[in-house]
Amino acid sequence: MAPPSLLAAAERLAVLLSAGAGGALPVADPEGSDLELEPVVTPRPLARRAAPPEVWAVDGGQALVADARCVQVLVTRAARARFLGQDCVLEEEGELRAWLVGGGEERVAAASLGLGVAPGVAVDVNLLRDYGEWERLARSVEEAAPGALVLRDGALRPDLRIPCAFAAAVLARAAERGVTVASVTKHSSLSRGGAPLLGQLEIEAATTLGPRATWWAPLGRIKASLGLDVQVVAARLDPDAPFAFRVDLSAEADAEAVLGTLSAWCDDAAFPGYPYPLSVADRLAGCPSWLRHEVRLDLDDHLDLAGVPVEVRERAFADRHALMERA
Repeated sequence: MAPPSLLAAAERLAVLLSAGAGGALPVADPEGSDLELEPVVTPRPLARRAAPPEVWAVDGGQALVADARCVQVLVTRAARARFLGQDCVLEEEGELRAWLVGGGEERVAAASLGLGVAPGVAVDVNLLRDYGEWERLARSVEEAAPGALVLRDGALRPDLRIPCAFAAAVLARAAERGVTVASVTKHSSLSRGGAPLLGQLEIEAATTLGPRATWWAPLGRIKASLGLDVQVVAARLDPDAPFAFRVDLSAEADAEAVLGTLSAWCDDAAFPGYPYPLSVADRLAGCPSWLRHEVRLDLDDHLDLAGVPVEVRERAFADRHALMERA
C-alpha cells in the first residue's frame, strides 16, 4: 500500500510540473550554479548544416574497486574517439588509473593532478574523473586540425575544485588553433518554476515550431567573474530525438552555426539527438563490472606479494550490509 505521504508529494509535484509552463517564471539552477541566466528562454528554429571535417569526442568513466569506507581504491579513465568525415579513425580507451583515497591519501592524489587544486581539498572520484577528461580534452585540442570540433560529455565549467583558469586556457588554445570546443550535458539541473527546464522547452517548441522541428535556445553564460567565457544553450538536434540537451560553447562561437554542424552527427538511430562520436567515447570509457573484478584480482595479487593476509583483506573490504541482507 502506498504511504499517505505519497499523495501529498504527488500533489506538490503536479503543481511544480505545471507552474513553469509558458515561460512566465525565471530560469534557475537548484544546484547553485555559476550561470548568469537569461530572463526569458524561447526556442528558435535550427537548420542542419554540413558536418565538420574532423570531430573528436572525450568522455570519462570510473569504478570503485575496493571499499573499506575509511579508505577506497578507485579507477578512472578518459577515452576519446576521432572521426574524419564519416569514418572513425581512432578509438582510444585511455589509461586505466588507480587511486587511493581516504585516510589522508587524498593529499597524494591531489598533488599528482597538476591542475592547481588547493591543498587539503576533498578528493573524490568525480574530481579524479573530471581531471582525466580535461587532460584528454586539452590533448585533443592540440592534435585537432583547424576547423575541427572537439566534444566533451558534461559541462565546460570544470569541477568546482579545479581552477577555472585551467579550463579557460584550454579554450583559449582552441581559439588560437581554430578549433571549436563544445560540451553536451545529458541531464541538466536547470529549472523553471521548480520543474525541469528542458522538458518544458521541448513541449513549447513542439507547439510553436512543430513536433519534428529542430531548435535551440540561449540559456545564459558562465559568470564573467570566474574568468571562463562560456555560453550555455539548449538544443534539440534531430527531428526524431525525444529529448533536448544542454550544450556549452566558448562565448565567441556562433552558437547557431556550431549547433547546425553538430546536428549532422545526431541522427544515429540508437542515440537520436545525441552526438554519435560522444556515444562512442562513452562506450570506450565505461568501466563495467568485469573490469572492476579484474582490477580487484590484480590488487589482491599485489597485496599477496606485500604480505597482507587474505583474512585481513576480507575484514577490511567485506560488505557487511550486503552479507546481512543476503542472509
